[in-house]
Amino acid sequence: MSNNNTIAGWVLAGGIAALGFSILSGKYFHAGKNERPEVMGFVIEGVETSGGADTGPAIETLLQTADAAAGEKVFAKCAACHTINQGGANGIGPNLWDTMGKPHAHVAGFAYSDALKSIPGNWDWTAMDAWLTSPRKYANGTKMTFAGLGKAEDRANLMVYLNAQGSNIPLPPPPAVEEPAADEAEAEAGVDAEAEEAVEADAAAAEE
Repeated sequence: MSNNNTIAGWVLAGGIAALGFSILSGKYFHAGKNERPEVMGFVIEGVETSGGADTGPAIETLLQTADAAAGEKVFAKCAACHTINQGGANGIGPNLWDTMGKPHAHVAGFAYSDALKSIPGNWDWTAMDAWLTSPRKYANGTKMTFAGLGKAEDRANLMVYLNAQGSNIPLPPPPAVEEPAADEAEAEAGVDAEAEEAVEADAAAAEE
């Protein structure tokens, strides 16, 4: 009996030792290794990310129903650097009264970056949308440190607010609605005709 107890004790001790070795080896091999999360990083609103292109409505569409009052609230993000009242002083950024439709770097006395001064053209709707989306992409080397507005609705609202401050240039026309191709229209007409003929045939058969 004592021999059996001794053997059972050794078996139990061996099992415990094997379990302990397994746990220790697991800790050893995983020590110092960070587990990779399912989602890397985090998103901060208003900061650019490397996501795909905006697949929402075109900015020309959003401008048709944009709200200047909502744009004034968005402008609060700009007010630390810009004034917008007529005759307002330049700050960290230039005064923005009557900006829409004007040439780039048009405010007298403000030290614009060479990057912005080198861009031809005016602040039309397309240019302003690109600038507000990412100043650094629009004018590489700009002094402006603002990351940009990621929401197209915010940009549309802000632009109509800017436009109401002394500019009043016309809104761009909404994008044209694409007409279906002729082949598609003919195919749809053929399907409709066949369906109508089938209904008429069923009605005639029912009368007989």
